[in-house]
Amino acid sequence: MKEPSRPAAVALRYDQEKDRAPRVVASGRGEVARRILELARLHNVPIREDADLLELLLALNLGAEIPEKLYVAVAEVLAFVYRLNQVTGLPGTDSRTVE
Repeated sequence: MKEPSRPAAVALRYDQEKDRAPRVVASGRGEVARRILELARLHNVPIREDADLLELLLALNLGAEIPEKLYVAVAEVLAFVYRLNQVTGLPGTDSRTVE
């Protein structure tokens, strides 16, 4: 019987004036992931599910910039967040979460 999967989450931050690329600011599985998602929801940070990207981001160290090979995938997530902010009228946020 397959063991139920534990939740996983990664939070990214991108400051165009300071960073060359988005950075991993939080990541984890289980209770840590639940807390990341809880904080994202509490602060109206958009959440996007992408299991393949999530696994790649989970392999990065905290504080690490995303590697060039993930630029396109992460750019798609950021574009989703920016569009969502325009539609909902929510101000931009510093953190982006991928569930």
